[in-house]
Amino acid sequence: MRHGYYNYSKEELLKNPKIELISMEDGEKVFQSMAEEMVAEIEKNNEMGENTVFICPVGPVGQYKYFVEAVNKGRISLKNVWFINMDEYLTDEKEWISKDDPLSFRGFMYSEVYDKIDKDLVMPESQRVFPDPKRLGRIPELINELGGVDICFGGIGINGHVAFNEPEEGLSVDEFRNLQTRVLEIKPETRAINAVGALNGAIEDMPRYCITIGFKEISEAKKIRLGCFRDWHRAVVRRAAYGEMTTEFPVSLLQSHKDINIKFPRLVAEIK
Repeated sequence: MRHGYYNYSKEELLKNPKIELISMEDGEKVFQSMAEEMVAEIEKNNEMGENTVFICPVGPVGQYKYFVEAVNKGRISLKNVWFINMDEYLTDEKEWISKDDPLSFRGFMYSEVYDKIDKDLVMPESQRVFPDPKRLGRIPELINELGGVDICFGGIGINGHVAFNEPEEGLSVDEFRNLQTRVLEIKPETRAINAVGALNGAIEDMPRYCITIGFKEISEAKKIRLGCFRDWHRAVVRRAAYGEMTTEFPVSLLQSHKDINIKFPRLVAEIK
């Protein structure tokens, strides 16, 4: 059966979505908007003397250059900010891939974010958190200790995954929503699309395993902000906003979240 929403025009797409959709001029506007929201949340909490807790992706990543620039230029302290990264690739032995590996999300966050922020402003190492295959309970416990996540930022994968929470058809909606940080084997379609984006299609060199924060950690964030910017996101955005709620397309389970939006450039809103 073909699904009509895949052919929705921009006007039809924005008319009555189950998740708020925001069409912007181009990808840079999406990234700038994400960075601006990061900065605004930190400044608001700093003024009140409160912590800021973000779940952060490495994909999309375009927001970070604008965030770093704003922090350094505005002299915004990150001393009370926690960045909890969504995921990381693992070796076949279920260990983190090397931080020096070009695919490493840890390596990216250090080289493109933490190392570029003024040392007087950047948060301490203990507040730069990555899911650890040797300490699966650490992130849920930390989030509980910190009083929750202010904003979860992220993207959406080809099969609807957020972080590496990929489809698990055998689970009920409630079971999927309660999934926490864990080690997973990456689905073939995700390895393929990521190989195209990161390794010029060299799928044999893509890691087979990952560690991801759980859908529970994501769905319990106070706000969720997702950015989509690739050609194939045309279909992903339409299914996320108009498809049925199903564990076969995990982002659809966020349709019931009270404060979520998906931002994307104009090209995603248009059908070729």
